[in-house]
Amino acid sequence: MAKAKCIMIQGTMSGAGKSLLCTALCRIFAQDGWRVAPFKSQNMALNSCITADGLEMGRAQAVQAQAAGCEPDVRMNPILLKPSSDTGSQVIVNGEVWGDYSAADYFKNKTRLVPHVLKAYNSLAEENDILVIEGAGSPAEINLRENDIVNMGLAELVDAPVLLAGDIDRGGVFAQLYGTVALLNEEERKRVKGLIINKFRGDVDILRLGLTQLEELTGLPVVGVIPYTRVDIDDEDSLAPRLNAHEAHRPVDVAVIRLPHISNFTDFSPLESHPALGVRYVEQAAGLGAPDLIVLPGTKSTMADLGWMRQNGLEAAVRKLAAAGTPVLGVCGGYQMLGQTLRDPEGVEQAGEMRGMGLLPCETEFTPSKVRTRTTAKVMADPFAGASIQGYEIHMGRTKRMAGQPLCLLENGQEEGAAQGNVFGTYLHGLFDEGSLTGELASWLLARKGIARENFRPQSHWDYHQSQYDLLADAVRASLDLDAVYRAMGLANPNQKK
Repeated sequence: MAKAKCIMIQGTMSGAGKSLLCTALCRIFAQDGWRVAPFKSQNMALNSCITADGLEMGRAQAVQAQAAGCEPDVRMNPILLKPSSDTGSQVIVNGEVWGDYSAADYFKNKTRLVPHVLKAYNSLAEENDILVIEGAGSPAEINLRENDIVNMGLAELVDAPVLLAGDIDRGGVFAQLYGTVALLNEEERKRVKGLIINKFRGDVDILRLGLTQLEELTGLPVVGVIPYTRVDIDDEDSLAPRLNAHEAHRPVDVAVIRLPHISNFTDFSPLESHPALGVRYVEQAAGLGAPDLIVLPGTKSTMADLGWMRQNGLEAAVRKLAAAGTPVLGVCGGYQMLGQTLRDPEGVEQAGEMRGMGLLPCETEFTPSKVRTRTTAKVMADPFAGASIQGYEIHMGRTKRMAGQPLCLLENGQEEGAAQGNVFGTYLHGLFDEGSLTGELASWLLARKGIARENFRPQSHWDYHQSQYDLLADAVRASLDLDAVYRAMGLANPNQKK
């Protein structure tokens, strides 16, 4: 069977736009009639998703798969690192927990993962025409060059041509690109087939002199100047611009607590795209104000983040607003926080017992085994009763509801979550993706403010994101020398003019 061609996007830094460029290429190649899949050997992010077979992978590659028109597959991201502290991460290999490692220990052991990376890559390559590979951080991190498995080390393993992207929006893009190329060794430089200037605002003609000099200095062509494109596509990690939104400009004010270890904040993308809901992220009690809804999101470190809220006054502010009738929703780690007690007898997060916020009649105990499953559910609790959810669970703790009522009934007949008055909690990520609960929540919040729901008609979340992928692909297609990209892969551009 023929093996897929590939193209790899590397960046001058984290946040240079690699993920979105890969998403765009996945969409473009799919539009051009190819079977295409994304690949990232090692991803470090707290945003993840569960595949159809119950395995965990990075959210960015799931988004890229959706743009490519294929089902997310754990082979697209065989190694996922979920930071649990400044110096340690939970390591997930082929969708399952491998263990918790310090950065130093992981660095010593990561060569053991090369067979897993190559097996996943080669398997995908047998099923597709093109693989779009995403690097991580920068290939010029010379302290990490030894045993690299995600940038030039991976490019060598799979013989990938590389496009190097720099972020002009942050400034210094010429130095970024030149300096990165200069720090590569000779063999690595040979792999770079072109440079991309990403996130440009303004008149490209102003750049011409600089582009010419950059090409002369590096000996590499600039194959694209990509405009700063405003598209609403799920972000990969805590560098996401959406987390810096501190004001809500729509009639309903939704305040999401920006926890230090916030995870799967993509749960709230459907709320952000609803025309009635303004979503903002709050880190300080003084910034909480009087929102129409407070959301406690998922977190990789529930007990530590609850301690953070307790110290900075956010817990007291949330409890006060909840007592006054403000609705509060907790998702996954946020749900655990809302309970009475959190216990960790085996030191999964931090050994011991901790008082919860006391807003739901629940108790949570952490265990080493992780729950990973996709599921559907029907909401049982008013005022959302009857709404449907297509979601997934990723969590280490087990929560027992002692009173109140369940929020949902799962497809297997089990009760899930908790609801008591104006406070709701659930383990289900992706709870707003299907759209049913989003509509019910928005209608309820609008009614509480005396605003007619008929004035706000949202597009379906699926259709909305498909349109966003197309917008992104259109912008990149118009600004990137696709002939050069196809040549780098050894393919003919099917749209090339005769």
